[in-house]
Amino acid sequence: MSVDEGNATPAGPPLPEVEAPVAEPAEPDGAPELEPAPERPAKALTIGAVCKALLQEFPDISISKIRYLEDQKLLSPRRTPGGYRLYAQSDVSRLRTILRLQRDEFLPLRVIRQELAAGRMDDSVGAGEAQQRPRRATVAMRSAGSHYTIDEVLEETGAERTLVRELEEYGVIKGDKRDGDTWYDDTDLEIVRAVGELARFGVGGRNMRVFRTSADREAALLEQILAPALRSRNPERRREAVEALENLAAIASHLKHLLLIRDLRRLSGQ
Repeated sequence: MSVDEGNATPAGPPLPEVEAPVAEPAEPDGAPELEPAPERPAKALTIGAVCKALLQEFPDISISKIRYLEDQKLLSPRRTPGGYRLYAQSDVSRLRTILRLQRDEFLPLRVIRQELAAGRMDDSVGAGEAQQRPRRATVAMRSAGSHYTIDEVLEETGAERTLVRELEEYGVIKGDKRDGDTWYDDTDLEIVRAVGELARFGVGGRNMRVFRTSADREAALLEQILAPALRSRNPERRREAVEALENLAAIASHLKHLLLIRDLRRLSGQ
């Protein structure tokens, strides 16, 4: 050897052997893998639950009205083997669209059916040009809703006290006198609000007689059509008559709107 044994470094204790890490055995083929649980579809609602869910936005909603819309082929909820209606969220959205088109745009059911067929749904109601128009407040036909003092009406609408008195004088609104005070319902309040907007263009309470007379004539016509059913002793028949009355009122309002547009086009030379 070429190395001096006296200078050699003494050998240390042998190093322990290090075992290579053993890979964990793979799960056998076919073993289930943990996956995130799929989202549960929204629970279907009964007709009563649908009515309750929409009551705040549509105070005049009723079970009979929903059934009427189904009879008119505007809604198609699925049925249980026992015959009960179950409404999916898509059905509720479609119903909300129908009710908003009736309330905000006064569309008759025939036109609403066409709008739905064209893809008009809840999120598109009020879009585009319609979104720029002032939204009509909900006024229930079967209930006067809340009641307001004249001070509350003035605060809500920003109208002048003299305008409210003028509307009372011409019979456009009729406050309910109780215990020395006069109370106004939701319809009165919205009339004052609408007339207040017209007043900015110089239209006064005396001009409202034209609208009052027109409304009286339309109401008399609809009453003549549905009077027997509205006076029926059968509660179900009366409810159906009220549903038909609401539909006829929407048709009449839409027709009046169309006639007004036609005349305004002639005035503007278009």
